[in-house]
Amino acid sequence: MFTVASKEYGCPLQLALDTISGKWKGIIIWFLLENEALRFGEIKRKVNENSVKSISEKMLIQSLKELEQAEIISREVYNVVPPKVEYSLTERGKKLKNVIAELEKFGALYSK
Repeated sequence: MFTVASKEYGCPLQLALDTISGKWKGIIIWFLLENEALRFGEIKRKVNENSVKSISEKMLIQSLKELEQAEIISREVYNVVPPKVEYSLTERGKKLKNVIAELEKFGALYSK
């Protein structure tokens, strides 16, 4: 057993799945893998265009915060008017590229 961010895990797989699990986290990571950086509205639009159901602002904010706390994404605030905030993958987040690609292949295989 080990503890990360005050949560106990029995194995590394539990930690990995907890980090990317959730209805929206995988697709958010997928779009950030395809784009160097995205603003909040761009992420919301891309998710909604590629999902059966729409993500609410509250759920998107929560998912982004959780990914940021897990150090999968970073949030950069620019000191301009109007305010500008961009999200991008961290080095840790970029390591999920092959994992997300395999999950996409799995989904494509079973969607037929």
